[in-house]
Formats: sequence, structure tokens, C-alpha cells
Amino acid sequence: MKNSRRLLLALALIGTAGAAQAAANCTVTLKGDDAMRFDLKEATVSAGCANITIELLHTGKLPAAAMGHNVVVSTTANMAGVARDAIRAGVANHYVPAGDARVIASTELIGGGAKTQVRFPGNKLTAGGDYSFYCTFPGHSSIMKGKLNVTR
Repeated sequence: MKNSRRLLLALALIGTAGAAQAAANCTVTLKGDDAMRFDLKEATVSAGCANITIELLHTGKLPAAAMGHNVVVSTTANMAGVARDAIRAGVANHYVPAGDARVIASTELIGGGAKTQVRFPGNKLTAGGDYSFYCTFPGHSSIMKGKLNVTR
């Protein structure tokens, strides 16, 4: 009887730990620097989150006009097209094409020392889908990019 209770308690604790870990998959924190790098090449979120938050901290010192960074999320297949069209969107639009259905989420453009975030519904993503995050400041997306893994 005591062993049964211990087993049930252990299973309950394991289940609680799993739920806590899943909750952590609702926020991604990225750092971008003056060397055009994100600190992460991969991040994991859960499509089951009511909202997903992507936070960006620009750890560099250069201003947005010289070395601005943002984070854009799209399918990997749409990444090159969004990055190309971002140049035409210009700095006034944070290098994100206005109203572009290919863009799932995007932050504003920030310079050194600043931080920003974007929040979007988890149901905009499909578990197992092929998604990327990247910076659309001109010339950055070829280096400043990563894979966004989506779980249930």
C-alpha cells in the first residue's frame, strides 16, 4: 500500500514537472549583437500556448540605423521572399512588409541596448511545421536566423 502511494506521488510529480516545462515553451528570448548574430540557432515553442512571446534584446551598442535588429517569424519556405520584400518596406515599417500574410509575427526594429517583444496566438503555428525566425534588416537574414521548432 505504501509503495502504491509512493508510486502515485512520483507519477504526479513527474506530470507536474512536464506541465511546468511545457509552460516554459511559450516564451523565447533572443539576444542579437553588433556582429549580426542571434545567441540561439534553434528555439522550441508549443502550439498549445494561448500566446507565444518572442523577446529580443539587442546586446550591441550601435544604433538601429547602422545595426538594427528585429525578429520575424514565418514558414521557412517564405523566409527568402519576406526578407527580399522587407528591403522595399523600409525602415519606417521596421523592414517588415505591411499586411504581409506570410509574416506570422514580427517585432519592431531596435538598436543597441534596447529590447522589444511580440506576442501572438499559439494557434498560428502547427506542431511539426517548418518555421524560421530571422532579422530582416537589409543583409542580416542570411546570418541572423534560426529554426523555430513547434511542439503540441
